Amino acid sequence: MVKIGTTKYLLYYFILSLLFMDILFRSLVTGGIFSLGFIISALFLISFAIICFIISTLTHGKFSFIISCFLLGTASLLYSSQYIYHEFFKTFYSLYSAGNAGQVLDFWQDIVTVLERNAFWVILFLLPTLLFLLFGYKLLYFKTINWFPRVVLVAIIILVHISSLIVILASGKEQHSAHDLYFNSNYPSLSAEKIGLITMMRLDLQRSLTGWSPEIEAPSIVVPAYFSNPTRDISDRTANTKDEIEQEIDEEIIEFNTMDIDFEKLAANEENEEIKNMHNYFNSIEPTAKNDYTGKYKGYNLILITAESFSPFAVHEGATPTLYKLINDGYNFVNFYTPSWEVSTTDGEYVALTSLLPKSGVWSFEESADNYLPFVMGNQFKELDYKTLAYHNHSYTYYSRHLSHPNMGYEYKGLGNGLNIRETWPESDLEMVEKTVPEYINDEPFHAYYMTVSGHMQYSFSGNVMARKNQDLVMDLPFSDQAKAYISTQIELDKALEHLLNQLEEAGIAENTLIALSGDHYPYGLDDKTIDEFAGHSVEQNFELYENDFILYTEGMEPKTITKPSSSLDIIPTLSNLFGLEYDSRLLMGTDIFSDADPIVPFLNKSYVTDKGKYNAEDQKFIPDNGQEVDQEYIDWISTIVENKFYYSTKILEHDYYDIVLGEVQQSN
Repeated sequence: MVKIGTTKYLLYYFILSLLFMDILFRSLVTGGIFSLGFIISALFLISFAIICFIISTLTHGKFSFIISCFLLGTASLLYSSQYIYHEFFKTFYSLYSAGNAGQVLDFWQDIVTVLERNAFWVILFLLPTLLFLLFGYKLLYFKTINWFPRVVLVAIIILVHISSLIVILASGKEQHSAHDLYFNSNYPSLSAEKIGLITMMRLDLQRSLTGWSPEIEAPSIVVPAYFSNPTRDISDRTANTKDEIEQEIDEEIIEFNTMDIDFEKLAANEENEEIKNMHNYFNSIEPTAKNDYTGKYKGYNLILITAESFSPFAVHEGATPTLYKLINDGYNFVNFYTPSWEVSTTDGEYVALTSLLPKSGVWSFEESADNYLPFVMGNQFKELDYKTLAYHNHSYTYYSRHLSHPNMGYEYKGLGNGLNIRETWPESDLEMVEKTVPEYINDEPFHAYYMTVSGHMQYSFSGNVMARKNQDLVMDLPFSDQAKAYISTQIELDKALEHLLNQLEEAGIAENTLIALSGDHYPYGLDDKTIDEFAGHSVEQNFELYENDFILYTEGMEPKTITKPSSSLDIIPTLSNLFGLEYDSRLLMGTDIFSDADPIVPFLNKSYVTDKGKYNAEDQKFIPDNGQEVDQEYIDWISTIVENKFYYSTKILEHDYYDIVLGEVQQSN
């Protein structure tokens, strides 16, 4: 075969191959092919292609060909693997997650299913590499180039990179702009669209190696009058010790959920500017007041459950009667959200159990395993001599729960370290509850925590043991097969709850045990059309998609409907107040749902829901609730609060901040 042109054609092939993969990726995942984001991505890709060309031409012949194949193959693998990961988890993996890829292989059967379904697109991502393997050595020249062309190419790389930065700088500096995503923040879904997948992953590598985290200005400590409770005078927040903020309103003493922490003294004695800023910030936060629900369930047992992929779609009076009973006979939270985070289940579990937002780019629960966590339920109840146990009916090491969960004060068991159940995919929630209830039910007071797995994707009767097990119970439901399979997996959770209630009733402690249940994330394993089928309409993707149920139930309680906006971030402060536990509400990112605190529900992309409406940070539009009016000052203020919640959650994790402010006092008691 006749070879084409000169060595420079290898450079052209690198450029065209990378642009082809990027366009394909955008068309399938992010959109924005004809956009400023594609221009920025293309410029960075040209620089990357030149770098690949320079590396390949450091040698010649077959060695040059092999290096070129490796570089093209790596690019194809990055694009195709991120595409498959997104199809599976509806997000992108970080290099931190890639380092733990062995755990993801636990889902190899599901991954194979997704690969089979998307085989055509995977082959297209691999096409430039496959064509190169078949014809590259025969058609192209593989020679070394001398020093002068290399200098010229390096100069071009610099010029193209500078051009990319100029375009980014000229695009504006607002939240979620290319400038914000490149320099200040980390939001993978938008980064892939606005600066490109390869650039997003390059920044992820840089930030991982340098320990980078976003920097923001120190927050204002003045609360606008319209935002605070009108019965309180808190315009001056320069000092707010417990004694100073307790005040008499209508002859009633208002007490707050705070602890004896002298933030001013801590700040004065602190040399680290970042930690000093944290002391000043938390000193400025308005604590939540105790209320009529404070201590309502003091002395009760607590069973806390994070249910895999639980959603309102799982609740049917006929198919899942126990879930239906718990929601309708307990506290019914009709404006509750379970936002999705970067690392699906473990981040959802982290938010629900710590009332902190996860740090971007890492597994926050794993990173917290050596930190002091005084406000998680396990440690709080352990201090009160409760028996505290935690269970997970999949591999006990998955997401490093064998490190994080004992650190939360639990005696922890999973598949492989004491929980002896059948290894299926997924495993049975019912079997887990049957095996574990005897370990604590006769040993009051107790607190048991469950992370379930029966509700896990894929939702099909051929590839999901739990769906197949309960298939006969859903065949008469008026839904598609995927919808029926999803409900089948949740029937196993329903059976587990039914068994749990029966055991509590038989032990005579049903009226002295509070059950709290929330999901880890919405069921992203469902197709969009199936979600729309459940809802009966096209589901809005920014907020409605994440609406969920939060269950609080004890036998004999008076049912209530709670309309206040809330989320999984609010679970820990709400439970802490209900059980009358000592905690400091200023140090948590959620709030007690039953308090008079203004509600804020933050989402991964810095959007939020309040009692006045919904703000979409991506298009910077506020959608007011009926009859509500807000101005730009309100929008900017809540956006600042949300930004602070993300920032200070990260800093609490990085600095083991609870140990700094409470560790010495608490651990000496």
